[in-house]
Parts: sequence; C-alpha cells; structure tokens
Amino acid sequence: MSIAYLCLGSNLGDKIGYIQQSHILLNDIEGIKVLKASSFYETEPYGFKNQEWFVNAVLEIETILNPNELLNKCINIENKLGRNRSDDFPRWGPRCIDIDILLYDNQVISDKNLTIPHPLFEKRSFALVPMLEINPDLIHPVLNKSIEQIHCDLEEVESVYLYGTRPKGF
Repeated sequence: MSIAYLCLGSNLGDKIGYIQQSHILLNDIEGIKVLKASSFYETEPYGFKNQEWFVNAVLEIETILNPNELLNKCINIENKLGRNRSDDFPRWGPRCIDIDILLYDNQVISDKNLTIPHPLFEKRSFALVPMLEINPDLIHPVLNKSIEQIHCDLEEVESVYLYGTRPKGF
C-alpha cells in the first residue's frame, strides 16, 4: 500500500459539488481509499488571474495503484465530470475539476506523463494550506523540509481563505 496526496480544484459551476463528486468517485475505485480530506478553501487564481476564484481541497489516499495508474484514474474522473482540455483554454485557466497528484510516498518521478512531487507544489499556497491541515509534518522528498517549513518559506503567497470566510470585495 502507498500513500498519496491529491489536490482537487474547481472554479466553474458547482465548485464544491465537483470536488465532492471527485472525492466520491475516487473512493469508489477499487484500490483507492480516501483516508483524510481537508476543508474547502477559496483560493486566488494562480497564473491566469482573470477568472473566478477556485475552491480547492486536498485528499490523503491509500492506494495499491502505481503512480501512472493513479494518474489515469484521476484523468478519467476529470473527463467524466466534463473537464475541457482544449488548447483554447489558457494554462491555469478555468476548469470544472482538476485533480493533481502532489505526492506519492517518497517517490520522485519525472517522465513525459507525470512529475512527482507535482511541479511548483512548494510555491503554491492553494495546495500547501490544505496540506497543512492534513499533515503539516510530512517531509517533501526533494526539498527535505516539512510542509509547514515550506509554507513558512513562501515568498509569493496567493490569497487562501477557508471556504465562506473570504472578505467581500476579494
């Protein structure tokens, strides 16, 4: 059995609903068991700023699937829920659902289909803040720092609010 961390995000339509559906669909896959789920967070868009804010959450899962099998299952769920991967959409643009593998045990993988730890994960508050809630002491396999240390070292911090607490006007 392996432990993996997935970041789920949505900024189109029923954002919470898409994340909840993804959680259920992941848990229904043979070989995956959701162990922990973070709260929902409203997060400032990363990269392409001219879009709706995202709702993000992180799941800790136990799995017998290898990283590429897990990636394929995540892509299948995204497709089932209507994710548009068209070249017309900007990188980091709007999406009904996005499921990223942040970490998979202590593995470091870099191939044409998959990079683990997820690229730039250590620079993204929208993934780090929910991870802090689930496992702040988890050690990043490349940086050899805890999630809490990585978050404290962030230089550019995008806004992240517990769902429902974002001040008006943001």
